[in-house]
Amino acid sequence: MSVELLDGAIILGFVEDDEAFNGSVQDRFANLDTNHDGLLSYSEMLKELKTLRMIETHFGIDVKTDPEELSQVYDSLFVQFDRDSNGTVDLEEFKAETKRMMLDMATDLGFLPVQMILDEDSFLKKAVDRDLMKLQSNASS
Repeated sequence: MSVELLDGAIILGFVEDDEAFNGSVQDRFANLDTNHDGLLSYSEMLKELKTLRMIETHFGIDVKTDPEELSQVYDSLFVQFDRDSNGTVDLEEFKAETKRMMLDMATDLGFLPVQMILDEDSFLKKAVDRDLMKLQSNASS
C-alpha cells in the first residue's frame, strides 16, 4: 500500500491509454481466471470482490457487517459485470464494466487532487504510476 495523490484526469488518462488499460485488465482477468477457461465464475469473481472490502470498513476502520448484506452487494456487483446474464463474465464484459467503473470514479473525483491509500496492484495505483512515468518522460525530454 502507498499514499498517492489522485484526480479524475489521472484515471481518465489511464482508461484512454488503450495499451496500459487493456494490458492491466487482461492481467487482472488472467489472475482471477483460476481454472483458465477464459471465463470468470461467481466464485472466481467473489475472491476479488472480497479483497475490495467495500462495506466492511468505514474510513479505514473495520465495522461489523451483516453477512446477508455483503452477499447482496457481491451478487449485485457480479450481475453488473455479467452483462449477458449467462452466469459467467468474459474478458470483454470484465473490461467494459471495469472501464465504466473507472470513468465513473474519474467523474466523481473531478479535477481536485485527493490523497488516497492504494493497493500496489490496484487499477488506481496503475493509473498513478502511468501518470508519474509520463511526467518523468516529459521532464527528461
